[in-house]
Amino acid sequence: MSQAVENILPSYPLFRNDEYKANLKNKQDNYEERHSDDKIQETFLWSTSEEYKKLNFAREALTINPAKACQPLGAVLCALGFEKTLPYVHGSQGCVAYFRSYFNRHFKEPVSCVSDSMTEDAAVFGGQKNMYDGLENAKAMYKPAMIAVSTTCMAEVIGDDLNAFINNSKKEGHIPQDYPVPFAHTPSFVGSHTTGWDNMFEGIARYFTLNHMEGKEIGSNGKINLVPGFETYLGNFRVIKRMMADMGVDATLMSDPTEVLDTPADGTFRMYAGGTTMDEVKDAPNAYDTLLLQPWQLEKTKKFVQGTWKHTAPKINIPMGLDWTDDFLMKVSEITGKPISNTLLTERGRLVDMMTDSHAWLHGKKFGVYGDADFVLGMVKFLLEVGAEPTQILCNHANKRWKKEVEALLASSPYGANSEVHISKDLWHFRSLMFTNKPDFMIGNSYGKFIQRDTLHKGKEFEVPLIRIGFPIFDRHHMHRDTTLGYEGAMYMLRTLTNAVLERLDEETRGMGTTDYNYDLIR
Repeated sequence: MSQAVENILPSYPLFRNDEYKANLKNKQDNYEERHSDDKIQETFLWSTSEEYKKLNFAREALTINPAKACQPLGAVLCALGFEKTLPYVHGSQGCVAYFRSYFNRHFKEPVSCVSDSMTEDAAVFGGQKNMYDGLENAKAMYKPAMIAVSTTCMAEVIGDDLNAFINNSKKEGHIPQDYPVPFAHTPSFVGSHTTGWDNMFEGIARYFTLNHMEGKEIGSNGKINLVPGFETYLGNFRVIKRMMADMGVDATLMSDPTEVLDTPADGTFRMYAGGTTMDEVKDAPNAYDTLLLQPWQLEKTKKFVQGTWKHTAPKINIPMGLDWTDDFLMKVSEITGKPISNTLLTERGRLVDMMTDSHAWLHGKKFGVYGDADFVLGMVKFLLEVGAEPTQILCNHANKRWKKEVEALLASSPYGANSEVHISKDLWHFRSLMFTNKPDFMIGNSYGKFIQRDTLHKGKEFEVPLIRIGFPIFDRHHMHRDTTLGYEGAMYMLRTLTNAVLERLDEETRGMGTTDYNYDLIR
């Protein structure tokens, strides 16, 4: 056999050895009802055509790789951002295994999350007993200061009432009466991971402040609240805190999972680390105001903040790129009376210098973009700022108001004249767009690599390279530590996009004596 203790090979190149190729061929010939290579290629080519695209966009009953995840995933991330908080999912064990593995693969960190393991009997009789045992055991074994409960499809379909179940658990003595157990109903069959984050945050804010507003006074604590939304770039939490510190602004990040998702390897396991404290949540109504950093994904939070805390939660866009970072910092300055620091002004000037340096390479380049609503909107704005053309724009879970907002943004720039905006569409739709209206690059999460490989299979001239910015990033390491917000984040995105363009140019001009006239050293 090819494997030997002295030389352990991974699947590649192991499966390219002759014995494995023979095994695979034997499997195909004798155990698979496989079409001929010619038929497969014929069908593949048809799936890249305009005719197929029309059929593809006409489908209604099937979703293929939806470019979103389900609500409880977002609820778990939100809960991880609070001090000594254990995410608890009322539902089946398999669902929680999926959430944990999803985050494990993206953050390359252990992710603590429990389930009360509902099975067939709970689906018939309800899951209250599961919650009795689950809450009691979770508190005893993992000793969290707070348990944040969300739900999966099973619990929602049978109509389990979290408020009643949690209160009954306290009445029956499974957990103390004063033990904090905020909750959110997060049915997976509606919304997405961003909806789940929004629901969970509103549930936590409601638990600690809804019936405790007496004596609260807006502005009395001298702070502002910043609600990040479903945010998976840990550098974004850090850059927001740095910018606020540079301005001398006392700000509370309302859910901050930075530490628990980036713990050091020093021999000590940290189930809990960092996070927004319960006291900070209780004190949040006393802030000057609350800014929602991903407003399209925080509609329920906005309603609660405005209705209960009586904050204005002024309209801002996600602080991506130059203009919208300017707007964010000016709004912070307006609310707090703190001037924008010279450090940030210098950083802004460096970004403008970088944009000027790279403009010639990005000008006119075409990009397909997919992902979450606020991220996609921010990326489109940034592409327009650097003179690039976002030609195909897709967000599965966005609404018609979001589409109109993107279209208005595109109409404000000559670089948006040839753009298409798609909502309620998936990555199989996006694949058709990459063949029938080919851009130079696509920007999105790791799942785009399959589209890139399909475009390459048709021929090198049809390939659409993937630039990995978004969530999840499974097939590259440490990108979740990068930054996409603020001037620093714009610098990262500018560097990433420009170098992708230059790398592609180098790749296309390596022919000795044929194309290498453009394989110059200085660019």
